[in-house]
Amino acid sequence: MFGIEASAGLLVALVVVVFVVANSIKILPEYERGVVFRLGRLRPMDYGPGIFFLIPIADRMVRISLRTVVHDVPPQDIITRDNVSVKVNAVVYYRVMNPRRAVVDVENFHYATSQLSQTTLRSVLGQVELDALLSERDKLNQQLQTILDKHTDPWGIKVSAVEVKHVDLPVEMQRAMAKQAEAEREKRAKIIHAEGERLAATALSAAADVFGQNPVTLQLRYLQTLTEVASEKNSTLIFPLPIELLRPFLGNK
Repeated sequence: MFGIEASAGLLVALVVVVFVVANSIKILPEYERGVVFRLGRLRPMDYGPGIFFLIPIADRMVRISLRTVVHDVPPQDIITRDNVSVKVNAVVYYRVMNPRRAVVDVENFHYATSQLSQTTLRSVLGQVELDALLSERDKLNQQLQTILDKHTDPWGIKVSAVEVKHVDLPVEMQRAMAKQAEAEREKRAKIIHAEGERLAATALSAAADVFGQNPVTLQLRYLQTLTEVASEKNSTLIFPLPIELLRPFLGNK
């Protein structure tokens, strides 16, 4: 009886040992690092990648991914500088550069970065007019990235890019912008037409000067016009013949 109890106790002890040893062996992939606390104190180095051992009970590890996180900022209600209410959403690309600071200096760096992105988006875009929001998006993206990167740097976070995805305009503003665009196109069409008329008038004036200096040129142009008209339509046309063409046949009369 005593032997059976000893064997059972030994088996339980062996299972416990195996369980403890298995939990003390950690394997981290290339894109992860481990932040280890030993009896509550932060270890001076990051663990991983690869295999390593932790002291059971004494060590606690927090896994941190080093891959770039793509965070979709939800639509934010923004009033622009010229008092236009719009909804704007964006996407933020960031990654952890210092795992220990990301764990120790901020409680939840994902949540903190998300909230900071929303407040910064409202603050920056609320200082610009609607036209700038629509036409200077690259400049605004760079400004947002600089501000976010500056504020997340103490957390060991690097914000690599910020992109404003969509600007949702009110229906009334969309109609007004459509009318403005149509008026702009009509203005350009009228300007182009007027420029064409000016160039045509200039060319005709120059041609008139040439014809006035040499009457024979005008006669040749007259004959060329007769030829073109006769070749286009099979009909009889009567044109007044300029007297200048008959002077060689009239002699000195």
